[in-house]
Amino acid sequence: MKPPERPARPVIPIAPSTDTSPIAPPPGASAALVSLYAAHQKIYPRSVSGLFSRLRWYMVFFTQLLFYGLPWLHWGERQAVLFDLAARRFYIFKLVLYPQDFIYLAGLLVICALSLFLFTAVAGRLWCGYACPQTVYTEIFMWIERHTEGDRSAHMRRDQASWTVEKFGRKAAKQALWIAVGWWTGFTFVGYFTPIHVLAGEIAQFSLGSWEVFWVFFYGFATYGNAGYMREQVCKHMCPYARFQSAMFDKDTLIVSYDAARGEPRGARSKKVDLASSELGACVDCSLCVQVCPTGIDIRNGLQYECIGCGACADVCDEVMDKMHYPRGLVKYSTENAMHNQWGAAEIVHHVFRPRVMLYTTVVWTIIAIVGISLLARAPFKVDVERDRKSLARELAGGVIENVFRLQIMNVTEAELRVHVQVDGLPGLKVVTDEDLTVAPAQSRWFVLRLQLPPGQATPGSHPIHFEIDGQDDTTVLKEKAVFVVPH
Repeated sequence: MKPPERPARPVIPIAPSTDTSPIAPPPGASAALVSLYAAHQKIYPRSVSGLFSRLRWYMVFFTQLLFYGLPWLHWGERQAVLFDLAARRFYIFKLVLYPQDFIYLAGLLVICALSLFLFTAVAGRLWCGYACPQTVYTEIFMWIERHTEGDRSAHMRRDQASWTVEKFGRKAAKQALWIAVGWWTGFTFVGYFTPIHVLAGEIAQFSLGSWEVFWVFFYGFATYGNAGYMREQVCKHMCPYARFQSAMFDKDTLIVSYDAARGEPRGARSKKVDLASSELGACVDCSLCVQVCPTGIDIRNGLQYECIGCGACADVCDEVMDKMHYPRGLVKYSTENAMHNQWGAAEIVHHVFRPRVMLYTTVVWTIIAIVGISLLARAPFKVDVERDRKSLARELAGGVIENVFRLQIMNVTEAELRVHVQVDGLPGLKVVTDEDLTVAPAQSRWFVLRLQLPPGQATPGSHPIHFEIDGQDDTTVLKEKAVFVVPH
């Protein structure tokens, strides 16, 4: 049975409004501007000491000793580590790499990426918390800030107070030291591409090139801005690693964790209160874990993407537990499974060596072995053969056929290279130019080779031949294919 149709509603036309005045608030209410974005709150990290703080400073010293010290080391007559872009040569101690060795750079990048995956799967953001340049330079800049403007409370009071001579002097000293560190960092960075002794001389004589000036100040300003002002904003908003790190975490990944089962319910209390007889957990709600965090998060709210795994909250919480005479480890490095199942250290370590970690480890070491063996077995010179573009082939007096080739030899060592060139593939084919060639250390040189074939030794057309280049100072022999053309 068909249901009865509903009567159609009458359509009442509405004339468009011509009133374009803004909507007024209700009587008695005041207009307020509502922002869609939260205002940035400056973070004043509190200084902290402890195991993880010491480890972080050890990494600061180690990484900066490498960065600032390597350009000043010498290897023979040159800088030990130098990326000479103008000459297209990269010097890394004994190694001399050319653009043709780009495969080694690709291998290095793959090793770094997989190592990052491995470390993250094992212990979270270890790179971010201890070795990332942003973390390292932020730690250095905060150390300068604490020694010029005081610790957290003094710094906050000084920022809120009116300007005085003392305040201006302290902030000026901080800015001067920040600029000095930033400038020296930019100078050192450019020193990896321009010999640093030459660069220092050019600065002393005010003869620095325009590109060198640009990169010294660009890298110095980036260090000054990122480590001095942007700090945690780089980690939270600019670094992509914080966003995709969760894809590499699992329930057996070591992360900075708060033991809620032991700490809750939190609350302040006297040292004399017996924890066992009270209704409170071990957390005294002192908020020191928030005050020491460089990104300003509360670890008690669980794992957050802003956490860089530096362990500062674990250090300060252990200090509080010592003062309260409670066991340490309310905030510690642990895993989700360990916190849920109350595992001990032995069970945590056992679950570290899981299939995912072993796979990453195997792949990383396999690639390291391949790259290392390839570098050790690398020939001391490289050869490239090209035909002379001016003439394909020509016939000389007496019916002799001549082809001209251009031979490029790259010496990848820092000793003079002597090679002997010979050719085979056709009977009677010989090199009529000099067969013994010399290339200077770490240089690339082109040679013109004229090959002649007696008459009647080959039919008209193209014939495959081989150049055999013999290193006279070792057993290296390289062969290159080419084509000898006999004209019709």
